[in-house]
Amino acid sequence: MISQSNIILRNQLFLLGKSFKRVVNVKYTSKAGIKQNTQVDHKAVEHIRNIGISAHIDSGKTTVTERILFYTGRIDEIHEVKGKDQVGATMDFMELERQRGITIQSAATYTEWQDHNINIIDTPGHVDFTVEVERALRVLDGAILVLCAVGGVQSQTMTVNRQMKRYNVPCLGFINKLDRMGANPQRVLTQLKSKLNHNAAFLQLPIGLEKDHKGVVDLIHRRAVYFDGNFGETIRYDEVPANMRAETDDKRQELIEHVTNVDETLGEMFLNDKSPTEEDLMAGIRRSCLRRQFTPVLLGTALKNKGVQPLLDAVISYLPNPSEVDNYAFLEEEKGNPIRTQMNPARDCSNPFVGLAFKLEAGKFGQLTYVRIYQGTLKKGDIIYNTRTGKKVRIPRLARMHASEMEDVTEVFAGDICALFGVDCASGDTFVTQQKLHLSMEPMYVPEPVISKSIKPVNSLDQEKFAKAVNRFTKEDPTFHVFWDNDNKETISAGMGELHLEIYGQRMKREYNCEVVLGKPKVAFRESLTSPCTFDYLHKKQSGGAGQFGAVSGVIEPLPAAENTKVIFLDETVGTNVPKQFVPAIEKGFRRMVEKGMLSGHKIAGVCFRLQDGDNHCVDSNDLSFEMAAIGAMKQVYERGNWHILQPIMLVEVTIPSEFHGTILGQLTKRHGVIMSSDSAEGWTSIFAEVPLNEMFGYSSDLRSSTQGKGEFTMEYSRYTPCLSDVQSELIRKYQESLGTVTTEKKKRKA
Repeated sequence: MISQSNIILRNQLFLLGKSFKRVVNVKYTSKAGIKQNTQVDHKAVEHIRNIGISAHIDSGKTTVTERILFYTGRIDEIHEVKGKDQVGATMDFMELERQRGITIQSAATYTEWQDHNINIIDTPGHVDFTVEVERALRVLDGAILVLCAVGGVQSQTMTVNRQMKRYNVPCLGFINKLDRMGANPQRVLTQLKSKLNHNAAFLQLPIGLEKDHKGVVDLIHRRAVYFDGNFGETIRYDEVPANMRAETDDKRQELIEHVTNVDETLGEMFLNDKSPTEEDLMAGIRRSCLRRQFTPVLLGTALKNKGVQPLLDAVISYLPNPSEVDNYAFLEEEKGNPIRTQMNPARDCSNPFVGLAFKLEAGKFGQLTYVRIYQGTLKKGDIIYNTRTGKKVRIPRLARMHASEMEDVTEVFAGDICALFGVDCASGDTFVTQQKLHLSMEPMYVPEPVISKSIKPVNSLDQEKFAKAVNRFTKEDPTFHVFWDNDNKETISAGMGELHLEIYGQRMKREYNCEVVLGKPKVAFRESLTSPCTFDYLHKKQSGGAGQFGAVSGVIEPLPAAENTKVIFLDETVGTNVPKQFVPAIEKGFRRMVEKGMLSGHKIAGVCFRLQDGDNHCVDSNDLSFEMAAIGAMKQVYERGNWHILQPIMLVEVTIPSEFHGTILGQLTKRHGVIMSSDSAEGWTSIFAEVPLNEMFGYSSDLRSSTQGKGEFTMEYSRYTPCLSDVQSELIRKYQESLGTVTTEKKKRKA
């Protein structure tokens, strides 16, 4: 048993260290409110950790980060995500985040623990902001996967797990909320193994659950850990409770077996009947964790201030430093063939600087570019080059971020995460200090938008504000797209979900005083003929002096299904009945008419205008005459021909857990989808179907609600096909009503 005097001495040193760091780290504060730090610790690369905190929404990521910052002395007070003091958590610095109680943007900070620098990025949990997790995991070396002791492995947990696997990021598991009713960490561990395929085991056992939760048992050191004080800042070690000793021995042996199965060193010790020491076991856990072959699982409740300090110890002990992670870039040779080269993370000046811009943000101090340094050093005043554009820029300021605050620094090193000012770039750009070094870091994965809505300012005078907001937000977020739909004459916003688009709409109102309205976008239907139709039209007009005379005849016929998006004009005239100089005017009249059909107001497609004959007048024929003749011929075909409406068909790929296979098939069939094929592997099913675009609106929400948030889908244009008769009738009815409304308004204006 550890003596009480040693515990008191350790706690006094811990509190002294907190106050000492608060005094010496920040030298003075500028008038702009930016902390100035003239001294930057040049720690060895082995003493650097870059970690992210990721999980399903409402699992406690931001609360865990808040406790980490408090226990490491980074902040003086703890504030809750949905606190009554109207302050909110440190990392949720946006007004919308504090209002809604969710994380919308990833936020970066740094702190110290056990003489190690820890760069932390707190990421959102909602699937609509998944790109924030993507770019965070792209530049981080390790991660903490937070799991709710009640909810367990949920939908976004699976998404985050796939992202970690994509970037080969080692992780620790932290089962949070042990104080909640229904907490069951053993069930969560089972889900971690079965649903996420992790080779995972407890490093700790809970001492009581729900309202009886008091602390944890450290399986490696065979000791109980309690968290005393008003905020759990006093760590007290004691013997394992008598009623838990047998369970402790069993779980410790289970831990050893899980690590032994994937670590050769411990495996040899097991074959030689040697029992691993505490140091041997910790070394084995670290080796297997770095290879992503084992996931250590820790326990606690961040809200009740229990279990966070051992989690920090585990970050230092088991997650990699920058030198233990292989980071590659593509080197463009003179022949144009890129080769893959490995970065050197040594924290010295012998290697040329290489950094990756992974996040852009317009903060209160101007445009910020978040950069991960992979090689070399960067100093204030250095000139760097964007390898994509070739542009050079001088670095006027360097800063380390602490949520919305920043601290000026003079130099950063390999392994650091910093912020630059005044750099014009795109997310994913690579920067170097040697202009001839044509390097590009491996890119991050950016998912395609899954939902779109029309968007426009409520006040037409706010167009300039709207343009500024769109320019900024689309630059910051590569999954937020805004574009002009020329077919339907409206602006479309596309994103990862309804909440995603709603948040940007609210931000435009709050940050740019530009209120916008979001609505269902229109579908680009097309009108086409079902069978060939002849035309023979004479345009003749006489009003004194030179008149107008032009006659055209021929046939308009539908194109094959494979070409039903094209519009073709063919001149098949022979002789001089239609002079060749007037043929372009006839084509102009035809193409003018196909811009808006008379059935539903949509464009005409899939037709071929075959000009076969006509007539002219030696005096009255001109370009305008034949253009009007072509327009009249098209109106004639509208009256004589049989027309129908075409609709775009999308190729949809739905990825779901296999248990929801039948439900999703029924959903797609209900939306008039045609199932093409399906494929299953490792408990997941991919369904391929063709579905009309008009039926896909709102599918994102339906899919998530039907699959407990686990389903995802992508879609791309396939082809145009005739729409159903009821859809065609509804489109014609709405178009006729709109024409009637326009006519009534014109009459009112004249009156």
